[in-house]
Amino acid sequence: MCIFCKILKGEIPNKTILEDENFLAFEDINPQAKIHILIIPKIHIDSFDVMAPKIMGEMTSFIQKVASIVDVKNDGYRLITNIGNNGGQEVKHIHFHLLGGEKLGTIL
Repeated sequence: MCIFCKILKGEIPNKTILEDENFLAFEDINPQAKIHILIIPKIHIDSFDVMAPKIMGEMTSFIQKVASIVDVKNDGYRLITNIGNNGGQEVKHIHFHLLGGEKLGTIL
């Protein structure tokens, strides 16, 4: 069982930002920015490549709510998902990193 599924089962504690029946947003334990939130679906999906478009559509509005709650919507934020080994995906459960709260460096 992956670490995110353990978090969803309550086996590993987290600092929840927002939760609904389909998704969970919580603080990253190793933040890479002033604000670093992880956003996951409650069903196990290995990566973005196998995610159904319907779920992504539902997740979009959830992510937008999270951005409002952590007060980065107006100033801007970065949203990242890593896909596969070459993309840097460490946990095989689709997740998005929401980074913000400060001026972020250029990555491209």
